[in-house]
Amino acid sequence: MSRNGGYGQFCPVAKAAEVLTTRWTPLVLRELIAGSRHFNEIHRGVPLMSRALLSQRLKDLEKVGVIRRAGQRGSQSVEYRLTSSGEELRPIIEAMGEWGRKWVESAIEDNDWDAGVLMWDMRRRIDVSALPAGEAVLRFEYTDAPVETRLWWVLADSSGVDLCQSDPGRDIDLYVTTTVPVLARVWIGNDRLSRAIAADEIELIGDESLRASIGRWLKLSALTEGVTPSPVA
Repeated sequence: MSRNGGYGQFCPVAKAAEVLTTRWTPLVLRELIAGSRHFNEIHRGVPLMSRALLSQRLKDLEKVGVIRRAGQRGSQSVEYRLTSSGEELRPIIEAMGEWGRKWVESAIEDNDWDAGVLMWDMRRRIDVSALPAGEAVLRFEYTDAPVETRLWWVLADSSGVDLCQSDPGRDIDLYVTTTVPVLARVWIGNDRLSRAIAADEIELIGDESLRASIGRWLKLSALTEGVTPSPVA
């Protein structure tokens, strides 16, 4: 490798790898592609990444023209958006997600099943327009998660979707009880929601219309759209 940490080659694969394969960079791009715009939003999707390193990665991506920053640095209103160069990375990141879903789930370790990451990603894919009443208060309980990440509340209405880790004091329309691996496998397209519910691996208690329509208002991960999962034996 060259002195500056690069590969010391003119090969386009090498030059692309210098930008895209540094630690955490594909996940930062995943968050931007999924719609995160502000620093704290991006960090919620990569919680084990230090804030200092995230700041550096964003600067690196801006320097090479993959993202652009709108607003003053350090301001709460700063937004990070993909440039045309960054948008061209969308199918590459999506292909990485599809390849990982298909071939390397067996490499997932116990501490990879993170309720916080799952909930943060899912709240972006709740289709409020598909909710029977146009709004809902949902409580998710992960029986296998540490106590601090076991309970989550989702408040969804026409103004958007909020995610809470403390009881908002609202009547619950639907209780969802499961484990992180069960719902995560459904989320990434490796299992069917209907199968997991029928097998009592996902328990739904509450409003019947919400229970019946969960497959419409809870979308699969954006990185696995179009995937047809095979039933898990």
